Amino acid sequence: MIAEDLALLREGLVALLRENQIEVVAQVEDGPALLRAIAGHQPDLAIVDVRLPPTYSDEGLLAAIEARRRQPALGVLVLSQYVETAYASELVGDDSAGIGYLLKERVGDVKAFLDALHSVAAGGTVLDRQVVAELLAAGGRPDGAREALSGLTAREREVLALMAEGRSNTAIAESLVVTPGAVEKHITNIFAKLGLPACNDDHRRVLAVLAYLRVARP
Repeated sequence: MIAEDLALLREGLVALLRENQIEVVAQVEDGPALLRAIAGHQPDLAIVDVRLPPTYSDEGLLAAIEARRRQPALGVLVLSQYVETAYASELVGDDSAGIGYLLKERVGDVKAFLDALHSVAAGGTVLDRQVVAELLAAGGRPDGAREALSGLTAREREVLALMAEGRSNTAIAESLVVTPGAVEKHITNIFAKLGLPACNDDHRRVLAVLAYLRVARP
């Protein structure tokens, strides 16, 4: 289902999803309608604009968080006009499974956007690369966060940002114009430098960024 107050974007999303065999069970314009629709339709995934009526501040985000509280298995992909790391941090919370946060402009890259949708619906985590870049570069963060990330090279930071988008090793290699083998080495180095324990690699691919989001929260 889709929660977006701009009719043109909402209809565009509906058309895009239906063209790619993704059923849209409901489309709404505000937070309360989102919660009602989720209760009525029990969708697998909700695409939610951060800013919804009536105040256009964080109604969409708060509704998405409440929807997850009521239906923990619901995948939520939040769309934002601008990078707002505090919103990304609040959305992730303590349960990162099935969560996504992207800038609206990413919808234009149809393949990447659909990949993000499928990843979130399957329980994955997708964070916009610009959000990740700002988190990695931000000053004034807790010392632990800075220390944990300071050992990464510039290339490893690029790889980490693409990993957080849910990109595969092959897609990362294509984006950076390197070999998949080189990407694998960078990822191995990232895991080692951040002290991530051996576990499911899909989980470790975003664990570092999610940890940073949590410690960066006010």
